[in-house]
Amino acid sequence: MSTLKRKEYAIGIDIGGTNTVFGLVDHRGAISYRGAVSTKKHEKIEDYIQDLYIALQPAIEQAGGIHNVEGIGVGAPNGNYYSGTIEYAPNLTWKGIIPIAELLSEKFGVPCSLTNDANAAAVGEMMYGVARGMKDFLMITLGTGVGSGIVANGQLILGHDGFAGELGHVTIIPDGRLHPGTGLRGSLEAYASATGVAATAKEFLETRPEIETKMSAYAKEDINSKVVYDCAVAGDLLAKEVYEFTGKVLGLALANFVMATSPSAIVFFGGMTKAGDFILKPTQKHMEDNLLPIFRNKVKLLFSELDEADAAILGASALVWESKL
Repeated sequence: MSTLKRKEYAIGIDIGGTNTVFGLVDHRGAISYRGAVSTKKHEKIEDYIQDLYIALQPAIEQAGGIHNVEGIGVGAPNGNYYSGTIEYAPNLTWKGIIPIAELLSEKFGVPCSLTNDANAAAVGEMMYGVARGMKDFLMITLGTGVGSGIVANGQLILGHDGFAGELGHVTIIPDGRLHPGTGLRGSLEAYASATGVAATAKEFLETRPEIETKMSAYAKEDINSKVVYDCAVAGDLLAKEVYEFTGKVLGLALANFVMATSPSAIVFFGGMTKAGDFILKPTQKHMEDNLLPIFRNKVKLLFSELDEADAAILGASALVWESKL
């Protein structure tokens, strides 16, 4: 057993398709500093690393210097736990294989560990959130894309290559909507993400012109998931139908996932959860309708209890402590 004293802090970083959020975290899970930088404005990974380095300096100063930081944990799309690389992430500007853990470790001078962003959120939820004490659950992130983390028998499922659990890219509607990032058709992410909700709203506006809707007041390019939500809150029937359709697709997908892993709960995380019952009620209905009787009425659908960015930050930082156990 090592006699070296464990340092007080870790840095947790969550790389999203639009923004990167980070935090300074102690080993009890308290986040004492938060910040963010843009992910998509940097075409070169080196420029992104430099911007992140500058943005993290106040956090490092608050820690008393980098010598008081045990390491960096990162959650990222298509992040490979085993190799420390981001590989062919469809929602990121940088293509191919990016050795992100190595680049960050060299820049900051501390060890860096990496996992899939949704896996990081699952770990954070299991340690500090609504999934505390659960050994079998799914974490579904509904944001720019659809991510997932699978916990079974108390362990995060990584697979032989580190990429297990890409439930967002499962085909749910054969020959369905094109996902521009992957070239696949009919994937869950093409429908149940914030981007997918906006695409459904635009399709409904074209195919159901007879329905009066507040969404018609917006230019097509201005319609996003927030517009759909705001209109639904105002009682707009077509906006509500967008959520009904989205819930139908998501519920069908979740039924398949439930019958594969038999979780006790499915935890939703991300910006889309702000839609509340607009998305939850149709999702639950269509999930139950598509389950075998032995699986019905057993799986709880829950929203994350953590602040939107916290689950991924905490889960990413937990990678640092895990490596010291």
